[in-house]
Amino acid sequence: MAMLHPDLAPAMALLPSNRPLVLLTRHSVREMAPNGIASYDLPLTEEGVRLAEEWGAQLPWTLHGLHSSPVGRCVDTASAIARGAGRSGLDIRTTFNLVEPGCYVHALGHVGPLFLQLGPLAFANRHFREDLQGILTPEQGGAKLLRHLQEELGPPGSLTVHVTHDTILAAFIYHLMGRSSLQEDDWPWMLEGAWLWFDDPDTVCWIWRGALGRRNIAPWRAHLDALPGLA
Repeated sequence: MAMLHPDLAPAMALLPSNRPLVLLTRHSVREMAPNGIASYDLPLTEEGVRLAEEWGAQLPWTLHGLHSSPVGRCVDTASAIARGAGRSGLDIRTTFNLVEPGCYVHALGHVGPLFLQLGPLAFANRHFREDLQGILTPEQGGAKLLRHLQEELGPPGSLTVHVTHDTILAAFIYHLMGRSSLQEDDWPWMLEGAWLWFDDPDTVCWIWRGALGRRNIAPWRAHLDALPGLA
């Protein structure tokens, strides 16, 4: 398990036992992108499949649900986690909330060229600093994703896994933490994830890289409700 981020597994000891838990995770190790921009058709490597299976075997909770971006490497990550956890028969529900276009992008034709020009990290920083045509603000997109996570919660003591991409995970967790810029070292590793739970409908808690956070999300929901067609 040397490929896992070193803070991911130890955080399990810090999670509450009386709440439904969420793991929002990047997919496992994929083939390298020849131009630095990962297309949707890049698959997991054999190592990536094995890593996800081994990680699934470490999860000590009952898997309530598996949700995934429809991109193949994300679905395959979810399948491998399920096999490792002994829940290979659990259905994987794909959702566009976990891929772009999805919870942030609503007009890929506007956003795509800028993303290709800047690359993931520079694009994320631009997204944090200014409104961009074709993409929701970090708060609006985060509210949309939080709603999805809340709607799919299981019973207390269970875990629901959502497999997504680095761009979505980074935009979500770092804005939740109040960050406005990122460095290379901040970027999510493959198969790295954020642990989340809700103390009440308006309070989300999380652990990211060993650090515990808590935030009132009622203002986020208000922004979401104000968007035509997205509420």
